[in-house]
Amino acid sequence: MDEAAPEKSARQRLMESIMDLGNRAFNPDATGESQKQAQRDFDDLIRRTRTFGLVAALNILVRPDHTPPWLRARLMKILTAIPVRPDGVRATLEFVFAVHPSSTVKTSEAAEPQKRGANITHEALEMTGRLVSVPPSSVTPETWYAAVAPQLLVLLDGTEGPELMKAAAYIIGFGILGRKASGAPGTAGWKYLAEPMTDSIKPPPAGPRNRPVTDTDMDEVIDLSKEKVLVTQNEMATALRRLHSLVVSHPNPGLCKRLLTPLLLPLWSLSSWVQARPSISEKVCVPAQELLKIFLVLSSSPDILLTLVRHLGYVGGWDQQNPEWVYKDVRGELQIVDARRRPLGSPAQGDSQISMEDIDQKIPKLLDLATATLSDTVISTAFLSLFGRWLESTRTLGGDHVLVKQEKVEQDPMMQLMEVKMLQAMMDKFPEKLANQPTQLLGLVSKVLAGYGDRCEGEDDDGVTGVALSLLNMVITVPGFQKSKIDPEVITLIESSLETLSRSDDMDIARTASNMALLLRYRDELDDLTETSTAPTDRQIEDRKTYSLAISYISQADSPPPVRSEGLNLISNLITSHSPILDIPGILVLMSSLMRDSEDYINLQVIKIFTLLTDKHPKAVTNELLDHYADRKETETVDSRLRFGEALLQVVERLGESFTGDVAQQVGDALISIASRRGHRPKTEAKQAKEERLRQQKNKEAEEAWDGPVPDLSEDMTPEEQAKNDILNQIVEGWESKRGTEDVRIRASALSILANAMETNIAGLGPMVVSTAVDLCISTLQVEPEMEKGILRRSAILLVMSFVRALDKAKQTRRRLGFGLAAQDDIMRTLRYVAQTDNDGLVQQHARDVLESLQNWQMSSLVTPEVETLGQQTAGLTRLAGLAVNPDRSAALGGRPRIEEIE
Repeated sequence: MDEAAPEKSARQRLMESIMDLGNRAFNPDATGESQKQAQRDFDDLIRRTRTFGLVAALNILVRPDHTPPWLRARLMKILTAIPVRPDGVRATLEFVFAVHPSSTVKTSEAAEPQKRGANITHEALEMTGRLVSVPPSSVTPETWYAAVAPQLLVLLDGTEGPELMKAAAYIIGFGILGRKASGAPGTAGWKYLAEPMTDSIKPPPAGPRNRPVTDTDMDEVIDLSKEKVLVTQNEMATALRRLHSLVVSHPNPGLCKRLLTPLLLPLWSLSSWVQARPSISEKVCVPAQELLKIFLVLSSSPDILLTLVRHLGYVGGWDQQNPEWVYKDVRGELQIVDARRRPLGSPAQGDSQISMEDIDQKIPKLLDLATATLSDTVISTAFLSLFGRWLESTRTLGGDHVLVKQEKVEQDPMMQLMEVKMLQAMMDKFPEKLANQPTQLLGLVSKVLAGYGDRCEGEDDDGVTGVALSLLNMVITVPGFQKSKIDPEVITLIESSLETLSRSDDMDIARTASNMALLLRYRDELDDLTETSTAPTDRQIEDRKTYSLAISYISQADSPPPVRSEGLNLISNLITSHSPILDIPGILVLMSSLMRDSEDYINLQVIKIFTLLTDKHPKAVTNELLDHYADRKETETVDSRLRFGEALLQVVERLGESFTGDVAQQVGDALISIASRRGHRPKTEAKQAKEERLRQQKNKEAEEAWDGPVPDLSEDMTPEEQAKNDILNQIVEGWESKRGTEDVRIRASALSILANAMETNIAGLGPMVVSTAVDLCISTLQVEPEMEKGILRRSAILLVMSFVRALDKAKQTRRRLGFGLAAQDDIMRTLRYVAQTDNDGLVQQHARDVLESLQNWQMSSLVTPEVETLGQQTAGLTRLAGLAVNPDRSAALGGRPRIEEIE
């Protein structure tokens, strides 16, 4: 006996038991002790039944007319509460992915077979998100998320497979934390999903909130000679891994900022841990650095960089002076320990202190991080702020008296020293970035230099003048510096100050000032010589920097998904603002390369960029999309071609009434060519022949190894299931023709796009394209009746429907097309035949629907005939198969051409 039959009978027995006990337990007519016992038996049956089998059985029983209304309501309540069971979330996910119509294609049948797991589609993800993320009315949010959250977090670890990890990330990121009702701080969703991750990296002031006190903790003997560990390294590494999975699986920039903003300093401390052991670096430092990079890209701001500079030595806690907890290497593991309870014999201070040697190692790490994630403008602005703070700590900038000695402002000497070291390191590492804002920088420099002459002879100025001269040299020697763009008063002040400094008793300052004055004058003469050249505007400079930054975000191989998403957002903003620096051909090529990515978030953003570019460059965009969609060089996969088709569909809808002329003609001709039966793909045919030879060779080797036919080791199936499976295999295998013709899926896609184009602007396509398309569809219905061509015939019938809708829309709006529907009897006769004989039920239903629409349109045309202007007669419906222009118009209009297209 086969294995499927016992499983089926077990499910049937379970359904019968549920029905029997349910009727006895909840029938309104039943009363007494027997009903109470039946309710207890019913609850026991539900409790001990395996979750997946229970979901499958209840899913059938809750269908209309399967159970009485009073029992159906009870079963629906149980079904909606399934995720609360210990394994309910996974059972719900697996069931939906198994039965959802968009996910029922087997892995072996997919266009690009996945290496592992189910064929999970976006539609199935949305359904599971609704089932798991929103608690039913019978369960409180507190109870629901307390039960669901641990299951989702375990799936987020990735140990159950990458597909389930992505599904969990989608449910958490968009379904729960992405909703205000469940994802705002203080809600149950945030409490049970976000806080377990964030509190394991940055414990709250009172300690981790969601860490339960176990009996082991109560019985544990406290060793006062050891640290009190609040969070172990494994707990911290798990939280970092889960956060990373959540952030990169389904990028949600808003959620990313909400989760990572409170963790800025902890992530910096962990990612820059000095002399980290290999185990610490792999489990803690690297994941923390990846999260920090993502956050800096999404929240690029000078204030964030300044915050990191001021907290270079952060080691933990909410109060840096007296931290409640600190990160500490305890016996080879990086842990969070209680700083308020120190081991016996340990020094009173030290956990929250960091040496200057450690600071010297952290500064280069911060500069590398800033270079990799922040723009030149952000770095330059942060430098100006640091430089201004340093000046304020030593001098007061006031009025015309430029610098006057004052009492030092009380400031942490360690922080002041860190800022000075950072200033020097920034000047040494990337002077060209600091000169990004010459106007603001020279404004500060002018005030510093002007104050030198007001000081007493020989007075120590803490090296401020030397630093100012270095900054001046850095700015004016940067390529592209133009003195004409600087405030003339600032330039005059600098020149006069340099002249004063050149007479200083300090020979180094005097010599440097003299050289700077000559260099500034030299640059001035160069500006006079090149005065006629056109310099870029400030907007062009900023846009060029933004464009370069966006390209780097997208093109870098190691860019995480949120960073690539941010790069696409930057390009979208430049397109929306009509930036003149955009390289349109380069952007089109880049976007086309990204369309090969299988990630939905990338494809959707790329399609949006294509549609934005359509407003100004419709011909270039459609040419690019058609080139990849037609794939004449046979380099694209079926999936990528379908994505280009989706982009083309969006572009056509975006064009609307402007979809006309050469663009519409080119699109229509290309789509008809793709949808026809005459396309031949020799490279594909050769590839298919090679794969067939390899398959036959493997079969031959297997038969030799088995010394006969290879036994079928697959699961046994019932005859009905085997027949259904054979039909599905025939359909899917038939999509890819073995003779090198066009893939059936692509042909169906082309007809669908063409149908949408007709409804968008049928007049723009013109009579020849529309007539050929209708003829092609009627021929497809007649000569391609194969089972695997069902999706093609569906698209063909829907195109006829779109054509009728477009004609009706034109009639309703009194728009002259210059052509109409001809050979209606032939079309309706074909549709009647298809509605009765086709082997695809959906094709039959579509045919009946189109027939009904055609009949309604005929009646409407008889009752309200089209009224034409200029006294012209109703356009004739002859001469073209499927369409007709007016052949008699030449006589009515006195010698005009026999065929005239009306715009």
